Amino acid sequence: MPTYNLKTIGVVPGAKDFIDIVLSKTQRGTPTVVHNGWAIQRIRQFYMRKVKFTQQNWNEKLSQILEEFPKVEDIHPFYADLLNVLYDKDHYKLALGQLNTARNLIDRVAQDYIRLLKYGDSLYRCKELKRAALGRMCTLMKRQGPSLAYLEQVRQHMSRLPSIDPNTRTLLLCGYPNVGKSSMMNKLTRADVEVQPYAFTTKSLYVGHTDYKYLRWQVIDTPGILDRPLEERNTIEMQSITALAHLRAAVLYLVDISEQCGYSIAQQAALFHSIKPLFANKPVLIVVNKIDARRMEDLADADRQLVDDMVTEARKISNGGAAAMAGDGADETILMAMSTLNEEGVMAVKQVACDRLLNFRVEMKVAGKRIGDVLNKIHVAQPRPRDGVAPGSRPPVIPPGVAEARARRAVGEVKKTERDLQEENGGAGVYSADLRKHFLLENPEWKYDIMPEIMDGHNVLDFVDPDIEAKLAELEREEAELEAQFEAEGAMEDEDDEGLTEEQQEDLKAIRARKRVLVSEHRSKKNSHRNQAVLPAKLANARGRTAEAMTRSLGALGIDASKVVDRVRSQSRGRKRERSASKARGGEDGDVEMGEDGGKSKKRVHSSKSRSMSRGRSLSLAEPRPGSGLKDVAQRNKGIKMADRAQRRMNKMAKVGESDRAIPTKMPKHLFSGKKPGHGTRNRR
Repeated sequence: MPTYNLKTIGVVPGAKDFIDIVLSKTQRGTPTVVHNGWAIQRIRQFYMRKVKFTQQNWNEKLSQILEEFPKVEDIHPFYADLLNVLYDKDHYKLALGQLNTARNLIDRVAQDYIRLLKYGDSLYRCKELKRAALGRMCTLMKRQGPSLAYLEQVRQHMSRLPSIDPNTRTLLLCGYPNVGKSSMMNKLTRADVEVQPYAFTTKSLYVGHTDYKYLRWQVIDTPGILDRPLEERNTIEMQSITALAHLRAAVLYLVDISEQCGYSIAQQAALFHSIKPLFANKPVLIVVNKIDARRMEDLADADRQLVDDMVTEARKISNGGAAAMAGDGADETILMAMSTLNEEGVMAVKQVACDRLLNFRVEMKVAGKRIGDVLNKIHVAQPRPRDGVAPGSRPPVIPPGVAEARARRAVGEVKKTERDLQEENGGAGVYSADLRKHFLLENPEWKYDIMPEIMDGHNVLDFVDPDIEAKLAELEREEAELEAQFEAEGAMEDEDDEGLTEEQQEDLKAIRARKRVLVSEHRSKKNSHRNQAVLPAKLANARGRTAEAMTRSLGALGIDASKVVDRVRSQSRGRKRERSASKARGGEDGDVEMGEDGGKSKKRVHSSKSRSMSRGRSLSLAEPRPGSGLKDVAQRNKGIKMADRAQRRMNKMAKVGESDRAIPTKMPKHLFSGKKPGHGTRNRR
């Protein structure tokens, strides 16, 4: 039987949403513009395509729903009965059948109207046939609204059902309400089932998983069952009955020995005997719970007799199954005691139940009809006699090294391991294991030879100079001579400074110190100039290169820099201020200016010619770059003017540019034309 994952079923939309989805897809997936001037065959194809496309969408959606929901006849009987208990199998099959009928009717409607569209004689007639076809399809789906709503409710409930594998190793917990089934479930598995001190806390099946003997086991907690006829049991109880009837599992029937659940031992025994037919062909275990409140030894004789009767019936059930085939059913443990409060005996119950189920499954496979096919595929190989010696008479051969190690161990000579050597030589992180001592070479003396180092296909040792030490000594001797020569030159400089006064010597030392600082700064800047931004000359003030800074630094050395500052200030000029001064001195048309030495200075003309010259002076700064294709400054200035004129139109448009979000057309024609008939609405469908 195939296993279904009920959590992967897709959402079932309502009738109105279903119609909107399909018609919207038709509008988006087919052309929307048709003209009366087209040939009639083209108009027919236009509307036939819409009808076919809509029919295919209905068919795909409905087929997907019908395929995703499980079929009652194809799934495991456990799931089939669970569907019948929870959702009413007849109602479930009727809803799926109605959707299947609607799918066939939609296909038939599309087929009929496509046949009519083949003989449409005008645009209006073809369009009306298309509208009629889509209208009948939508009417059919509107009638399926209750079925779609019911299937959506079923899907939501199915997605919350636990994933139960009917064929895996399973432990099934059953009994009266509030006897400790959920508490045992939490102790055996990683599940977290709600536990409350009132009956019917568990209202559905819960599944947990545990490990035993490197195998994964499934533990199912069932709702409580009451002792009453089958037709009077409600949906909660019928879930437990369904699990007991169809799952091939080890049944753990829990009995509350303390009677704190509200039911006496006699009532619990009566329930066991009433559902006893459901335990057929299953290993059954009677588990007495809550021994922390009442021990087995404290039971009355009548209650003890009731427990023994349940054990006897459980043993008969086991003997009637696969255990009777093996003949060891009388030796199996049927009665177990535990307490989920202090976890006494819980693991023992799990071990016994799992072992019994494993043995039961193996015995069922051996007793089945398919074991013959398996045995025919198994071949047991037997060794043949060789060299005249029987196969079982050959003694075992022990390698010489192993025999030697055993002999040393026998006399107390134990070989030291690498761990022992490590502890003797400083421990981990200090001791380095010698890997070369285990090398197997033709000559053991080769183990510790220098290994060649290969680089670019060459042995590094081939390029080692044997006279390297002599050359190193020669270099050290040359360095010593250079240091001596440097010290001698320094001494000579000191001798040259003997004729200076003490103040001059101090100034000379300060100048030399400053020189060394400047040289070192220059070298550092030269080495790291690529990592520093270059400041323009006009930002000299930002770097401290001002006349005041020069005066202050040279004054500290005793040098008068006032003449240098005056010369720099005399060379600086302000064109606008000089022009106004010359106008005041020489009149409106300009005059000849006299310099400080009595000579004539450059004549300035204040007229339209001077304005053109000033503009030419600003344009003359645009020197053509080498390789730009411009032969002189005039061509360069002309190119600048042409670029300005080309940019003028773009600047007038203001917001429209390469990076702006421009909307070229406010009302696109394909959205505002061809949709509204002469006397109709704007309904795009």
